[in-house]
Amino acid sequence: MKPPPFDYHAPGSVAEALETLAEAGEHGKVLAGGQSLIPMLNMRLAAPGHIVDVNRLAELATVSVESDGVRVGALARHAQVERAEQVAAAQPLLRQALRLVAHPVIRNRGTVVGSLVHADPAAELPAVLILLGGSVRLARPGATRDVPAAGFFTGPLESALRPGELAVSALFPTLPPRSGTAFHEVSRRHGDYAVAGVAALVRLDDDLRVVTAGVACVSAGPVPVLVDVTEACGHRPAASADWASAARAVRDRIEPETDVHASADYRRHLTGTLAERALRDAARAASDE
Repeated sequence: MKPPPFDYHAPGSVAEALETLAEAGEHGKVLAGGQSLIPMLNMRLAAPGHIVDVNRLAELATVSVESDGVRVGALARHAQVERAEQVAAAQPLLRQALRLVAHPVIRNRGTVVGSLVHADPAAELPAVLILLGGSVRLARPGATRDVPAAGFFTGPLESALRPGELAVSALFPTLPPRSGTAFHEVSRRHGDYAVAGVAALVRLDDDLRVVTAGVACVSAGPVPVLVDVTEACGHRPAASADWASAARAVRDRIEPETDVHASADYRRHLTGTLAERALRDAARAASDE
């Protein structure tokens, strides 16, 4: 299939890209990795009048570890972030999630920020951002704003990005000492979207007792579902925490849907099982720190 007709723009600077997007308004779409946009164009699921290609803007292809977290630029590819040792050391959950994203060929072109803006509730990175309490930086001519993850994902394939704005970076906060993370998912085939998936975060005190515990679930609702399970696991030592009760709390909280891949009941059961597994692994990682 062929895409609908559009005007193609290749700005030479971020400022030029912002001006072009502002002029295009709701008729403009950004091309970065293109792993979601190109198929949508070819299937006529999207028909923008203007495509703004930002691939020449090298200043957006940065990944840096800052005092408050990992800052990922709009052109940083999945593979680039996955392979960066300083990123894995500062925020292990990014690598844990990225190794599950699609296939290597996709990760070589797809971008982290593009995945966030696409806002697919079955994708891994939106769950990571919301679990860590991260944010996305959006820019328009003369202004920028940072949107917290809790308010960024507004519905299936919908985000807080406004017409004429460009998502220039995302911040994935680092965690305090004695924190551990894990990501588990089940898909029909490796690289497919997850039938169910769970990112987990556990923080312990110096006596290895659970201080906070939470999960973010994919394929469990119209947006990533964040569940605080601290009370359910009882503030106990990590080795004896009631992770089974935490898993039941997750099952009670989510509202998955039935589709051709799985029933809602199966997704609910599977999400709970993955939550218990991920929480145990996150607690183990926090204990070993």
